[in-house]
Amino acid sequence: MTETLLRAYIPLLLWPGLGVLLFRVLPDTFPRFLGRALYWVGVPLEIFSLIRRASLSGEVGLTPAIAVGALITGLLLAEMSWRGLSWLAGVKSETFPIAVWNPLRATIDGVGAEASSLDSQVGNQRSLQGSFTLTSMLGNTGFVGLAIVPTLVNDAYLSWLVFYSVAHSILGSYGLGVFVASHFGRADRPGGWQRLKDVALVPSLWAFGLGLATRSLPLPNLIETGLEKSIWVIIPLALLLMGMRISQVRSWQSCQLALVPSVIKVGLVPLGVGCVTVAMGLPKQACLALVLMSGMPSAFANLILAEEYELDRDLIATTIAMTTSLILVMIPCWLWLFG
Repeated sequence: MTETLLRAYIPLLLWPGLGVLLFRVLPDTFPRFLGRALYWVGVPLEIFSLIRRASLSGEVGLTPAIAVGALITGLLLAEMSWRGLSWLAGVKSETFPIAVWNPLRATIDGVGAEASSLDSQVGNQRSLQGSFTLTSMLGNTGFVGLAIVPTLVNDAYLSWLVFYSVAHSILGSYGLGVFVASHFGRADRPGGWQRLKDVALVPSLWAFGLGLATRSLPLPNLIETGLEKSIWVIIPLALLLMGMRISQVRSWQSCQLALVPSVIKVGLVPLGVGCVTVAMGLPKQACLALVLMSGMPSAFANLILAEEYELDRDLIATTIAMTTSLILVMIPCWLWLFG
């Protein structure tokens, strides 16, 4: 098992570490440029390639439902945790900063302040809650997951990994994730129709539909090979961006708060997925594949969404770093329980 874990961990340690080093010599604007490039080109290209090659037969068709269940579980746990922490802040204000934890108290305390200051305070609160929710829900299945999990499961179940990743990306990172980010991140707080419009315009959704529609159409060998190879360029770039964003964290005061979504993302959600899939009677390797994918660290897509919707970047970067560290401990646990 040690050798297998080392092969899986090398990309997870190498590329973010290189990103930390490169950030010191690259322009400060480069991470944003790279994030936008991955959002508009890299991620859609990966999804288009994966959906064309994924096997959609047999029990693998249950994967989207399981992915949705994992997303909703993370969302509900985040909401309950946030409410619980807000209540605790109101009871023990000397332990937690009220302006950060309790939006109702923050609003009341700011009544005497200027309107612009109050608006800024409430806006920061919504931004923080949006980041808290996203980091509890969205996992890095498309980059970290597909980089390390294939070394831990039988080749016969690779299609489960691919389909989970695609379903999570479409329905989660660039579906429900966009809806949540738009809800918490826009200053004008648009209505439901505007959020649905935001989701409909996500390039990854169009890439998924195009890939699904062209599955039966052969492409020239050069293009097919290029699509297959491009994934192994996109993955390192995503991990590089992760390292760069971690380097941009100016304060680690979010560590205490980041622990909660970290435990939800890499602990509670995969444990729930494992219990449900075992109860469903799925093959053992299928259960392991789904548990590992659902327990991947917080998605770097959260950073992209933070860029687009002006959410709290420090909390997201801190949670990414914390969950990336935690999976080094959790993966052996999942292999022991479900492998």
